[in-house]
Amino acid sequence: MDLQLKGKRALVTGASRGLAYATACLLAAEGAHLLINSRNPESIQSAAATISNQSGSQVFSAAGDLTENGVPERVVGEAVQKLDGLDILITNTGGPPAGKFQSFNDQDWHKALDLALMSHVRLIRSALPHLKQSSAASVLTITSVSVKQPIPNLVLSNSIRSATVNLTKTLALELGPQGIRFNSILPSWTVTQRVEELMEDRAQRNNTSMQEEMHKQAQESPLGRMGRPEEFANVAVFLVSPAASYLTGVILSVDGGMYKGLF
Repeated sequence: MDLQLKGKRALVTGASRGLAYATACLLAAEGAHLLINSRNPESIQSAAATISNQSGSQVFSAAGDLTENGVPERVVGEAVQKLDGLDILITNTGGPPAGKFQSFNDQDWHKALDLALMSHVRLIRSALPHLKQSSAASVLTITSVSVKQPIPNLVLSNSIRSATVNLTKTLALELGPQGIRFNSILPSWTVTQRVEELMEDRAQRNNTSMQEEMHKQAQESPLGRMGRPEEFANVAVFLVSPAASYLTGVILSVDGGMYKGLF
């Protein structure tokens, strides 16, 4: 299938590793031009160079912590300038720290809100004037299956990512008449560095090993394993592509069947 991504201009945040990195790799392989972002300048420059060398596509980088004042606006501005416009926005951020409800104070909640909700808000708000000029505008928010099935010891993520999903659904309704599609993917347990960190935290609490905890979690899937980042990327790239032009407001779990509910 031709995803019609050749020459499309995409901004992908949180893309130095993990799910967003795999998504950026596939977008570039499909012929899209990209700007990718993460906090660490060396990591994101290295990621951009690797993706460009492997794909032959134009890949720029912009370092910056999306929770800091003015950074989302600056990153969008750099993407528009270097790509000469914007067709696709994929918003991804790191997850808030693990912990139980009583371990967090107001400052912790405010930091988590900036990370897991307001970063998406500010990126989308800054990108909208440019997306409105595109004939194939698409926004994808990356959240978590925890909005459907809360994950133990992740109260910040469980709570705040739900707001991002509702933001996505609302914007699909509000901005659909202007030709901009909004979708969200809810990944479950996928083998990434973030998941390994969470499994290490779980192992310490359970007096087990990270490998034991990863094996136990994998058994929650009917497929008997965790997902791979490239499997997530396959779905993400299709959703933002013109080939998915009649899909908007989709809140899609990519979880290997770990979520057991109907909706």
